[in-house]
Amino acid sequence: MITLPKYARAKIEANINIVPYIDVMLVLLVIFMMTTPIIEQGIEVDLPSGNAKAVDFTEQQPSIITINKNGEYFINSLVDEGGSLERLSAGKIAARVQARLQIFPKMKVFVRGDREVAYGAVIALMVFLQKNGVEKVGIVTESAE
Repeated sequence: MITLPKYARAKIEANINIVPYIDVMLVLLVIFMMTTPIIEQGIEVDLPSGNAKAVDFTEQQPSIITINKNGEYFINSLVDEGGSLERLSAGKIAARVQARLQIFPKMKVFVRGDREVAYGAVIALMVFLQKNGVEKVGIVTESAE
């Protein structure tokens, strides 16, 4: 009797190849890392223009208080240099600036007032800060150029 050879079937493995998914994930990660710094954070303020002397911020990051066109107050973060702002009342802003000045006595304080905000609101904030221990307060403007 003739014996026929037995053919062994190859075992089929049903595994998902994840290498292409890892490649796609890394490409997306690079895209997000590149676009995140481009997105500007903050409050949009239309600053008045004027020819003023530029201030050097290399020594210490200043405290910048922003008043938007609705009259809301925001203060910058000293930890995050990207420009994250926190909305506070005028009293809390004055207390925050006083605390910062105790830690950094040479820190500069500036007010960014929107062009459409009432002039009295900017002056009232500056007077309020001076009454609460801030001796010098500057105003941020856009260059006329």
